[in-house]
Amino acid sequence: MKIIISGSLGNIGKPLTAQLVQSGHDVTVISSNADRKDAIENLGAKAAVGSVSDADFLAETIAGADALFAMTPPNMGGVNIIKNTTDAGAAFAKAIQTANIKRVVMLSSIGADLPTGNGPIAGLYNIEKIYDKLDTSITFLRAGYFYINFFNDIPMIKGAGIMGANFPASNRIPLVHPEDIANAAAEELQKTQEGKNIRYIISDVKTPAEIVKTFGAAIEKPELPWIEFTDEQYLGGMTQAGVPEEMAGLYTEMGSGLRNETIAADFLNNDGTVTGKIKLEDFAKEFASKF
Repeated sequence: MKIIISGSLGNIGKPLTAQLVQSGHDVTVISSNADRKDAIENLGAKAAVGSVSDADFLAETIAGADALFAMTPPNMGGVNIIKNTTDAGAAFAKAIQTANIKRVVMLSSIGADLPTGNGPIAGLYNIEKIYDKLDTSITFLRAGYFYINFFNDIPMIKGAGIMGANFPASNRIPLVHPEDIANAAAEELQKTQEGKNIRYIISDVKTPAEIVKTFGAAIEKPELPWIEFTDEQYLGGMTQAGVPEEMAGLYTEMGSGLRNETIAADFLNNDGTVTGKIKLEDFAKEFASKF
């Protein structure tokens, strides 16, 4: 198959590209960074350098492809983030229509069933709605909360001896490892499937209390506590750490959605199937190696 991968060689794109090339497919990787060209080619794939917001570039790149992995960057600028994310999705949709691609796998998220109250995930809700109108086979791959987001907590652990966010220690959080996303995406890209389908990809479901216990054991800090911050404290902490104000506000809103359990509700109440292989205990070893 001729398969197009967006998202460059990130935490998902790199293992996904390697797996598809190894399976004998003709793979092209879209990257906005020309410096990634050699690394992409070293994996045995072709590089297409350009912007995912450029519908003409995308249409030219994906023309003649059998399948597309569509992923919008997680941080589309410091301002107008939801609009920028949505516009990138609209550009992909236009290109998919122009190129008449028959199979698309879109990286989405838990909480993408909600139009608001989910922070940056609102952009993915918008894109899912745009893609719904396309006459092609699409799988919306809704991923859990990335394990690797917890790397951002390492300075807090080292500086204050705590982990925390604006949601409590008792809430269940669907978690995912990027490699499990890559494996699920590879499966879906090679499927023959009709219509629009939602697939959740979750590696584990844990509470923050279980997360700090597991990480604490891995980094030899068995008493590591989870502290629930107010929205104001959480927002202030991020902006003081240099996170742009709009992005910090969206992350605070996402934390609120995890606190009131609306973001995780569709998965926990209607699906609940954990198909990823990499459990929290496995990731804790990775976490310890970065600590």
